[in-house]
Amino acid sequence: MTDLAWIEAALIAARPQALGALVRYFRDVDLAEEAFQDASLRALKAWPENGPPRNPAAWLILVGRNIAIDVARRQRKQTTLDDEVPIDDSDTLAERLDDAQYRDDVLRLLFICCHPDLSPSQQIAIALRIVSGLSVKQISRAFLVTEAAMEQRITRAKRAIGEAAVPFEAPDADERAHRLEAVAAMVYLIFNEGYSAAREDADRAQLCDEAIRLARLLVRLFPGEPEIMGLTALLLLQHARLPARFDAEGNVVLLEAQDRRRWNPEMIAEGLAMLDKAMRHRRPGPYQIQAAIAALHARAARAQDTDWGEIDLLYATLERLQPSPVITLNRAVAVAKTRGPAAALAMIEPLADKLDGYFHFFGVKGALLEQLGRAAEAKKAFTQAIALANTAAEAAHIRMHLDELQKKS
Repeated sequence: MTDLAWIEAALIAARPQALGALVRYFRDVDLAEEAFQDASLRALKAWPENGPPRNPAAWLILVGRNIAIDVARRQRKQTTLDDEVPIDDSDTLAERLDDAQYRDDVLRLLFICCHPDLSPSQQIAIALRIVSGLSVKQISRAFLVTEAAMEQRITRAKRAIGEAAVPFEAPDADERAHRLEAVAAMVYLIFNEGYSAAREDADRAQLCDEAIRLARLLVRLFPGEPEIMGLTALLLLQHARLPARFDAEGNVVLLEAQDRRRWNPEMIAEGLAMLDKAMRHRRPGPYQIQAAIAALHARAARAQDTDWGEIDLLYATLERLQPSPVITLNRAVAVAKTRGPAAALAMIEPLADKLDGYFHFFGVKGALLEQLGRAAEAKKAFTQAIALANTAAEAAHIRMHLDELQKKS
């Protein structure tokens, strides 16, 4: 690994914890972000010469905090800050980062971003930008909106935090419960961003591990919340498939064609146990239902053993609880298995306007048209899918379908 590669990987891994601590110290999101960016630039210069620090997060917090203090001193023309707490680059700093009520600055920062003064879309967007450091382009893709619209949403959210004088403190137990749904959605989107980029961007793929870490922490903080257990189970069961999702050349391998012997058995066992624990509470919710769908795939030794009828029923339940064109699109895949491609195509055609910028819509539509022998329409749908592909691997997979259609014509 080149110097630049390992430094970038270390910066990405350390960002959530370092930025969370800087926000806690300075109670200013923009100042903390600027301090972290400046510290990262210094790391790019210092680390290749001096080698990696023992604790990259601690190093970034120390340097970022000193940079911000220097800026504040120059701006205020003062030589001391009364509330300054000395920080050293030592292993004890990692323990100090977990000293507050949540024992995790990252989670505290998530709760701050999910303050009730912000709308749900603002909460999740700003947390993705601040906590995970995702680009506006990546966030807009997750929300299926334009980059300009997402930029405005994030700017408004930051302004709202400042105008509302949002306290950079850990909320009490009642407030935590109110914000939990937004925090869970945030963790879910962090995972999805890493999952979609797993092959082509190893650093972004680490977001899956970070999301699972945060989900496990949420389970410890809220041991009686079955939806948090369901979320954790879902992430574990999905991430367990990573070793089989791509072939040796980096091509996407669809679920039904994956070598299930390569799935992570320990992660599957943990996910199934977590789901069973959640279901004993008898309070079903969207994450538990999605985890139950993933569990049906995980329990099937072969693709042909999958209970698609049960998956169809679970998606129908999910549609009632959480109506969404994406959920209907996913259900259509199960319908194609149980009632045929014509029924599935009829189900997704009304979604065209809502999902006209969604890669998977055209991928599924093309596959259904191909199964029905409507080659010309399938080619058109696949071409639209390629134009909307989020990664080169996705585009390459669709091109394989086009090549097959070309051979048949």
